[in-house]
Order: sequence, then C-alpha cells, then structure tokens
Amino acid sequence: MASRTIELRSAPKAPSVHRGAEHRDLISIADFRPAELENLLHLARLLKANPHDFRGTLDGKMVVLFFEKPSLRTRLTFEAGVNSLGGKTFFVDQTHSRLGEREPIHDMAKNLERWVDGIVLRTFTHATVEEFALHAAVPVVNGLSDLEHPCQALADFMTLQECFGTVRDLQLAYVGDGNNVAHSLMLTAAALGASISIATPCGYEPSSDIVLQAETIAEQTGGSVLVTNDPFHAVQDADAVYTDVWASMGQESETAERERIFSDFQVNAKLMSHAAPHAVFMHCLPAHRGSEVTAEVIDGPASVVFDEAENRLHIQKAVLLQLLGNGMRRFGPQHA
Repeated sequence: MASRTIELRSAPKAPSVHRGAEHRDLISIADFRPAELENLLHLARLLKANPHDFRGTLDGKMVVLFFEKPSLRTRLTFEAGVNSLGGKTFFVDQTHSRLGEREPIHDMAKNLERWVDGIVLRTFTHATVEEFALHAAVPVVNGLSDLEHPCQALADFMTLQECFGTVRDLQLAYVGDGNNVAHSLMLTAAALGASISIATPCGYEPSSDIVLQAETIAEQTGGSVLVTNDPFHAVQDADAVYTDVWASMGQESETAERERIFSDFQVNAKLMSHAAPHAVFMHCLPAHRGSEVTAEVIDGPASVVFDEAENRLHIQKAVLLQLLGNGMRRFGPQHA
C-alpha cells in the first residue's frame, strides 16, 4: 500500500464569545437618560399587556444571578422573566461568601463574559457591581446594592403610572431611612419630572451626592427634590406615600436602636391623613407591620404594595430586553 503523508494543521481558533465594549449596563438609574427611562416604562407596559407577543425574544440568551443577600422578589422575577422570554438563568448563592473573596472580580468577569449574555448582581457594596461592569463585556444589572435599587424604583414608577396615568408633576413622599431605595426613587422621580420629598431622622439622610445628582436632573425635567426631617411636611398633599424597613440587611445589629430613632417616622393612619385623599401607600417589601408601617395602612385599600411586586417582573423583562435583546428597536413607542 502506497504510503501517504498526513499534514497536521492547527485547528482554526474558535471565535471568542467576548462581546467587546458595545453594551449597556444598569448600575444606576442615572445610567439611562430621562427619555430612555420613559421608553423603558412603555416597554414594560407592553410586556405586561401582551406577554405572548414577546415569547422567544431572548431565545438562546443566558443570564447568571449572583446574590450575596437572600431574595424573594428579585430572584424569582428575574428567573421568571428570563424564562418567559425564552432564555435561561443560572443562580449562584453567594450568601456564605462575598464576591471577590475566592478570586478577583476581574477574573470572574472575564470568565463570565465568555459563558453568558448577562449578569445580575445583588450585593452588599455598590463597588462590587461597578467593578463587574468595568471588567465584563456583557451587560451587568444591579439587582440591589447598598447605594441603589434601580429595578425596584422603576417598578414603583410603573405602578404610579398605572394609578395616576402619568407621573409628571406627581408628588411622592418617602418616609424612613435614606437608603438605596430612597436614592433610586429620587433619581427616577427627577428623571420623570415628578416631585419627591424624603423625610428621615437627623443623621439618616440620603447621600448628598445622590441628592445633588437628582436635583441637577430635576432642573432639566421640571421635577423637584426635597429632603427634610419632618415626615408630616414631606407627606402633606402627597399623591403617594412610600416607606421601607428601618434596618436593611447587614444592619441587624442596629435594629433596636433604629426602632427607637425612627419611631416618629412610622407610616400610620395619622400620617396618611396628611396626604391627598386619593393617596396610595407603597413599600418595596418585605415589610415589618408595627414598625415602619401599621397593618391598617399596608393591608388597607390604599396599599399598592403587591402591584409593585408584580411590576418587578415586567420591569425586569423590559430591562433585559433592552440590554440583551432588540429592546426599543423592535418594541418602541410606535407599537403602542
């Protein structure tokens, strides 16, 4: 048999899954311009009204969720949202070790960008989310950090749109801790031309940097931002009254002290009586009845807390479509 020479060739290099730098993240509400936020809310309303029209829009997309904190709404609404759009999710429980402890976040991001199409993070420190976004060449979504909770605020304003038709010139009062939820509510209200009053005890005011950022945005949109230590002043004639827990995850050791300091900031029937007669009550949940809000208020007819929870699903689907899919290019306002 005649011999033959076999030429060994190098295997062609597989194309990298690395997406490059052309992508958007949602780390802060301020990452989106006011018009973009309005379009995002519009897309969420379309998703809620016509869910069947969007099936398969994220077909083949994979999203990983890294959570340093326990979660009900954030985890399940992201998982349900991705799956309902045809994609797949992977959940990584980081409640026993912080991100970056086992290996650098840089290295994690460089691995993940080659495996998945998007990253959702629920972290203690905002810097963790920022570092992931800096190094990952796929979209990163802030599912909650100590500085902001953007998806929650977007769901809240979607709910307000459903209640009042528009949020422009609407008056929202937030009473309690000047925390991540307060920060994202301020930025969203400012961007959408609403007015927001934040009432906290002395020493628990929101970040001055976020307040300044919100005030700057409000100057362009006609919104307004007020920070006060008087809950009755904040709530006066408000269209909506919002509160959150007094001690967030990671602050459990401060619970007893905060119960004492925040006692005058409880949302109860007396405080609600200073709001507009049509005012709704809002809470991002979980809630502690008898602490930041009375059962009479949160379980009363003015409460829209479960509408907010439902709208987390639709907002997060809209965010994922915008960042991972065709977003507004396919389902923009012209399809209303």
